[in-house]
Amino acid sequence: MTDVLDQSEVDALLSAVDSGEVEQGPEHLQIFSRFRKEWDQVEVRPYDFKRPERVSKDQMRALETLHEGFGRNFGAALSGFLRTIVEVKVATCDQMTYSEFIASLPNPTSFNLLTAEPLEGKICLEISPLIIYPIIDRLLGGTNQELFIPQRALTMIEMRLIRKITDRAIDALKEAWHGIRDLDFRLAECESNPHLVQIVPPNEVVIVIGLELKMSSRAGTANLCIPYNVIEPIMDDLAAQSWFRMGRLSGAPEFSDQITKRLSNATLEVAGVLAKTTITLRDLLDLAEGDLIATDTPASSPVMLCFDGEAKFEANPGQHRGQCALKIAGPAGSAGGHRDH
Repeated sequence: MTDVLDQSEVDALLSAVDSGEVEQGPEHLQIFSRFRKEWDQVEVRPYDFKRPERVSKDQMRALETLHEGFGRNFGAALSGFLRTIVEVKVATCDQMTYSEFIASLPNPTSFNLLTAEPLEGKICLEISPLIIYPIIDRLLGGTNQELFIPQRALTMIEMRLIRKITDRAIDALKEAWHGIRDLDFRLAECESNPHLVQIVPPNEVVIVIGLELKMSSRAGTANLCIPYNVIEPIMDDLAAQSWFRMGRLSGAPEFSDQITKRLSNATLEVAGVLAKTTITLRDLLDLAEGDLIATDTPASSPVMLCFDGEAKFEANPGQHRGQCALKIAGPAGSAGGHRDH
């Protein structure tokens, strides 16, 4: 207790400082950081631990814009996979502590941990049971009518089916983040109880992007939780000029090559139309096995080759290695086309 000053000694010390009898020592400010090296350019701001706000408003808007693109790509991928319209859009974009995020989640739920190399740490993709079970029901051939949402942990079969959904989410994340940094997103772990997973300390700041998923008459939510210390090395890239630069580069040759590469894998229905004619409905009803349909097209006429119902080439029928084949003779409309392809 001898080192503790009483009130009179404190008052005497303060008055001595004010009068100049006691000189104040110089303040030595030392800043510690893992990534900054130019100390004279460091901005020092007050920080309230009760309300953590480590991400600026501009960076939050950039993250929201980035994940709006992720939602569009993810919705398009799910629509093609599930053969129904799935709408995914960003509902919220907030920063909070990890404990607040975990407390807001249902239990059980679909809790997926992702890695994003070369960044260190893990991020979370949580999908609500209100939408994940209707998706599973549709994958298994159900109609989602009077679907019961069970309050239990996910089975191994259900996790395998959810993996097909998370794989498409990972591809959409890679595409969305490509304009900022090439990140290799991969699924690391799946869990049903979010309280059993702690990727960062409870008071660590995380960025939570809330998504709304709508499929037919069913709707649910998904949350993408990104700890601040995971994306801290690339936060400077989330500046406004990065988005303007992306807009200018959208017509660059590399983007055209990517679009061409993706479109080249699209499938088209090819059909060879031998001939066309018109018959009455009565004749159609009276058709039986062995009947012949006469047309005005000579047997020696070329076959019209159609792609998705649109005529593109004229071809000659034949055989190739024991299979029926069509040999392209020329473009559609060129009478007696002579070019073989």
